[in-house]
Amino acid sequence: MKTNRNIATAAGICLLILMLAADLSTGSHADKTTMTMLRLPRAATAILAGAALALAGVQMQSIFRNPIADPHIMGVSSGASFGAAAAALGGTLISGWQVNAFPTAAAAVAGAAASAAVIMAAAQKVRNAATLLIFGIMLGFMANAAVAVMQFNTDAESLKIFYNWSAGSFSYTSWNQIGIMAAATAAGYAAAAFNRKGLDILLFGDEYAQACGASPRRIRLTAMLSCCLTTGITTAFCGPIGFVGIISPHIAKTILGTSSHRITLAGSMLCGSIISVAADLISQSQKLHIPVSGTMAFVGLPIIFHILLKKSEI
Repeated sequence: MKTNRNIATAAGICLLILMLAADLSTGSHADKTTMTMLRLPRAATAILAGAALALAGVQMQSIFRNPIADPHIMGVSSGASFGAAAAALGGTLISGWQVNAFPTAAAAVAGAAASAAVIMAAAQKVRNAATLLIFGIMLGFMANAAVAVMQFNTDAESLKIFYNWSAGSFSYTSWNQIGIMAAATAAGYAAAAFNRKGLDILLFGDEYAQACGASPRRIRLTAMLSCCLTTGITTAFCGPIGFVGIISPHIAKTILGTSSHRITLAGSMLCGSIISVAADLISQSQKLHIPVSGTMAFVGLPIIFHILLKKSEI
């Protein structure tokens, strides 16, 4: 089994490299400036964004024991979008296509943390996974409504820039922003890896975790801090991108044949990177440009429907 997992991991890395090469080759010309200032940053952003969102997704599915929980569904991405929108539409942080890195990222993380805090509080009262999922969706609707109010009351130029950001893209990040994303993803993974045994235990329920001497509250708090960091930073720089956080853990667990977080954390991140680079490749290769979030929806929704139908048969 270990040999098979090693083979699957090596195959995944090879597939990512092939996707990356294809993504870098899209376009009519490829001089040095185009490659270093446009294509390489876009590809690096796709890799990091996919890994970060998949890392958040695998943790949220474990702590809420729900197969379709992820930052986008549970309202954390919407909270991050609200924070980024509050900063961006305030009129002081947007300059052309670029979003000022540190203030907007901090605002997005704060918005994600606020949503996560509400979800965590609700989780103490609501034990039914489906009800908690609906609660997260409603929370996302509230955050999106608040963003719509801000959009309605802003100027046309800021609204145009914000609309392009909200469609989701890997194309407008600078190397400075990529460095922040890489640091946030590494920190999120470090927290998740430290917490991996607790995540394994929590799969069997709170009562079992307590019987083992673990603290479900501490496990969930550590996981949500990791999720808020990775989701907030990714949303700030790439816009709200859904589905990759849901489907990556399922693909990784199916291929690797285990739910152990020692293996599935890194496996989910690899799957997330592959999916994001593939989505960017599809988005860039079409004559009619499709936003990354739209491409993700076309790829992700059939898989989610399959997961829901399979779950209903159990």
